[in-house]
Amino acid sequence: MRAEAPKKIVYLFGAGATHAELANLAKDPLSEAFKKKKGLLISDVSSRVMAQAVNKSSYLKDIIMVSSTSGSLNIELFISLIENSRICNWQKKTVYLKGLVEKDIKGIIKKEKSSFYLYKALLDLHNDNEFKKKEKLLGLISLNYDDVLDLAYKEIYRTKRPNYFFYPNDTEGIPLLKLHGSFNWDRININGRKRNIQIIPLGSNKSYIHAPYNFIWNKALEILIECDILRIVGCSLSQNDFHLIDLLFKAHLEKGAAFDIEVIGPDKVGRNIKNFLGFFPNVKPLNEIEQSLIPDAKPINPFKTWLAAKIRRAYGSRLPKTEYIKKVLK
Repeated sequence: MRAEAPKKIVYLFGAGATHAELANLAKDPLSEAFKKKKGLLISDVSSRVMAQAVNKSSYLKDIIMVSSTSGSLNIELFISLIENSRICNWQKKTVYLKGLVEKDIKGIIKKEKSSFYLYKALLDLHNDNEFKKKEKLLGLISLNYDDVLDLAYKEIYRTKRPNYFFYPNDTEGIPLLKLHGSFNWDRININGRKRNIQIIPLGSNKSYIHAPYNFIWNKALEILIECDILRIVGCSLSQNDFHLIDLLFKAHLEKGAAFDIEVIGPDKVGRNIKNFLGFFPNVKPLNEIEQSLIPDAKPINPFKTWLAAKIRRAYGSRLPKTEYIKKVLK
């Protein structure tokens, strides 16, 4: 009997994936104190940034009446609204806010990221020869600006730089496609030239048609067309993600079939995505993945809980003995 071909897998990581790394190290990751000081979800970052921004008088000029720091804040939406308003000094105001976002995220992960291991364990799993018979990793797509996944990639695959796919001939290794860019893309060597690659910043005025982003997004479309399963980790696919949803829509059409979309996050988030994107027929919330791989509807850390369950189901008693997989299973 011919062995069943391995499933072709693509991962899509949002802010919640790196947030899961932080939460995994925290004593009380569900506490308001943790979210307020270290949370990396958009609402957490937004609250800290807005609280800091309102202390600058030049920033507040002309927008003080719309700069409340109460409620559930979304800094990307807020930046988009300022950009679209074209009020006096709107560019300076948005540049200032974007700078605060970068400083906030970098500051939080700087002291902790050497201890992170969830991304590393996931890549370790897919790098195992036995597991490759079950699943073939086509690529990693990230919406994050931080370099946590990048560092895991370099360690597990023992390479100086991930395959960011800056150009079509950049083909060595598993693609790591950072759709919005990265804080650490400074002095990048591309075809013998040192370049600084600007991120596609928060806000509505995003353009993906210039190099290297046109190559990155085209490669993302290519691997999505080929995949059997897209696993979404730490991303809610909100209305702010129109370009990404459009990418998934095109991938379905070009493939001519629906691939599975597994949402590795709170079951509620998965069900919201399933309802919001009802035109995608195979969206699976956490509790519907692999015949109830995760029976708990509200795990404290969905990424870690799913990863541990995935490892145990794949291997049974013959578990890989790598350092990071051992940590996940503790």
